[in-house]
Amino acid sequence: MASSPIPHFTLNPDELSFFQQLTGIHDEEKLRQHIIDVQAKAYDIFGYPCIRSFGFLRLKIARLPGYNEALKLLEERKDPILLDIGCCFGNDIRKAVIDGWPVQNVIGSDIEPGFWQYGYELFRSTPGTFPAAFVAGDVFDSAFIVPPAPIASSPLPDLTCLTPLLGKISAIHASSFFHLFSEEQHMIFGQHGAAQVKGTLHATMAGVGATTNENGGNPPVAKTLSMFCHSPESWRKMWVEEVFGGHADRVKVDADLVLVENKDMAKLPVVDGAKEGTQNQLYWLMNWTVTRM
Repeated sequence: MASSPIPHFTLNPDELSFFQQLTGIHDEEKLRQHIIDVQAKAYDIFGYPCIRSFGFLRLKIARLPGYNEALKLLEERKDPILLDIGCCFGNDIRKAVIDGWPVQNVIGSDIEPGFWQYGYELFRSTPGTFPAAFVAGDVFDSAFIVPPAPIASSPLPDLTCLTPLLGKISAIHASSFFHLFSEEQHMIFGQHGAAQVKGTLHATMAGVGATTNENGGNPPVAKTLSMFCHSPESWRKMWVEEVFGGHADRVKVDADLVLVENKDMAKLPVVDGAKEGTQNQLYWLMNWTVTRM
């Protein structure tokens, strides 16, 4: 049985400003309660640790080293498309739109469409006021992303899978995503991601995810989940040698480890002498950027 979500979180100044701007709720206590109410509903869909510990509140995309490079694509090409995989509530897409990415050129995707629907509630918006496209599906399912073939183009809001976007994506964001899956699935998504940006010079894929230490590994992250954690070295090797077939001239991979502290984790209930869902409120994150050359 999943643990109950925790009603404790902190927002740094830019996160507070972001949520106040998009929700229209400027009273901090009312905003806090609003966020907690939506979090509790979303946790009933699936008890991801990032929902339980309010990790979804972090503006991950804006803190990525490759984010500014992605924004430059807006000046370098016509109508670049931004795809957010594992978008959950759509926080990062909304941040990109605030920073200038046209809302008609962003698309979110998640296996759980309920998270996207709760995003409207969280940000007090509607499909009319925030008309970003959303496609529900499993990125590891061959029916959702299939090998390239002649495809009729469709407006983003009309998409039912990601296949029509093959070779048309300029930027892919995938944070708090890879560490939920196996090493084999990392490879599958890497191949799918490479297909999405194939033929798009300087297309960018970027994200941040949990890891353990410089050696990588597969430790427990919660009672019902396990995660495979790449090191920067194994991450580069996967993309260069396996995804791009050893063609180092076709891809640039940047990855670095950052030790962070989640003070909200300290408020988690203690079970069997350890905090549920984490082994330490100090933990490693890996920022990564993959650029197609």
